[in-house]
Amino acid sequence: MQDLFSCLPAPLAQVLTPALAPPTDAARDVMRLSLMDWMACGLAGQDEPVAKLTRALVRDEGGAAQATLFGGGKLPARGVALANGACSHALDYDDTHFAHIGHPSVAVLSAAYAMAEREGADLEQMLDAALAGCEASVRFGILFGRGHYQQGFHQTGTAGAFGAGVAAGILLGLTPAQLGQAMGLVSTRASGLKSQFGTMGKPYNAGIAAANGVEAALLAAKGFVSDPGALWGQNGYLETHHCDGEIDETPGFLMEQVSHKFHVCCHGLHATLEALELLKPLDIRQILSVQITTHPRWMTVCNQPAPKTGLEAKFSYRMVAALSLTGHATAALSSYSDALCADPEVIALRDRVQVRADAELSETEAIVRIETSTGAYEAHHDLNAPMPLQTRRARIHAKVAALLGEKRADALCRAARGTLEQLTVSLADEIPQ
Repeated sequence: MQDLFSCLPAPLAQVLTPALAPPTDAARDVMRLSLMDWMACGLAGQDEPVAKLTRALVRDEGGAAQATLFGGGKLPARGVALANGACSHALDYDDTHFAHIGHPSVAVLSAAYAMAEREGADLEQMLDAALAGCEASVRFGILFGRGHYQQGFHQTGTAGAFGAGVAAGILLGLTPAQLGQAMGLVSTRASGLKSQFGTMGKPYNAGIAAANGVEAALLAAKGFVSDPGALWGQNGYLETHHCDGEIDETPGFLMEQVSHKFHVCCHGLHATLEALELLKPLDIRQILSVQITTHPRWMTVCNQPAPKTGLEAKFSYRMVAALSLTGHATAALSSYSDALCADPEVIALRDRVQVRADAELSETEAIVRIETSTGAYEAHHDLNAPMPLQTRRARIHAKVAALLGEKRADALCRAARGTLEQLTVSLADEIPQ
């Protein structure tokens, strides 16, 4: 495989080689679950304001009927990737990979689906391209490093664009040299800022990444020339975007360790919510204080102290802890509302929650300690704790059913093992105009 990329700069070949290895059954199984997860998030999120606005934008632009939108109609693949990426990230409920703190599937699958439909690929070809793209996204994200993220760049939008370009390029049948040109183009397009967290700009970042990947691959297929070495060297992406990571050449698919979300909020909050589940039930009238200990990385991501909107609540340790302890299901969309952010009972408990950082914890861990009038209780959870495939499959099916209903969940599960045409029928189901 390394020889296949001998025409590319060595560092780029090192990143791409493991991503484009022959897929394993285990990696395919996980990717199929992520496909179901992505579809459910897009269908459930299609009425969100960011989904409606982005969909309206690409509908107004019009163009060739190449791929299907969440929300209806067929449009050019690049516009569909943009709209579907924003739509499926609107709820912030899609999968995350902690190796680079990003959402790999939302950008990559939005690009891969649009290009597969455009090119007449089948479902298995689309899944394999998406797996390669997601793997590339994670490995580019590791290369970009924590400095890139801490400086304010949103890995879903930056590394995600490279992964989307890989997936789109595979489905277009790009040669290794052309794929190198596409990566050079992505390096001048990849963007996305953490400052958008809590606004429509965050899901838009995912859409931008998907569209950037599709655009770069399409231009490379037409013979567009860029600098395949634009990631490295003076004025390259790594230098200008505060990247401090290293190339990870670990064999196998890192995508097998993707973390699916089972609460409708930022993934940085999930270890805390899982720990809280271990402490329930508690009489909230007896709670004196709640202390959440998390990794310092999350303090600038999801620690909004007093959110006013449901969207802001998805990035608040204090609010999600209060919602959970007052009996509001954090896996339910309805729990993240402006009304609950103003609820006196929720606010009263929110104000008893303290958040502290501890660098000794990993980014996937959290400790919750609750002091009550009758004693103290403490629980720990690590999202990286192994989850058997059957357990993961059952939890994702339950999540899809909660979002779409049992009947539609069953239909989506069948479609994910059927044909691309069946998947398109599911994607276009119950479409608002």
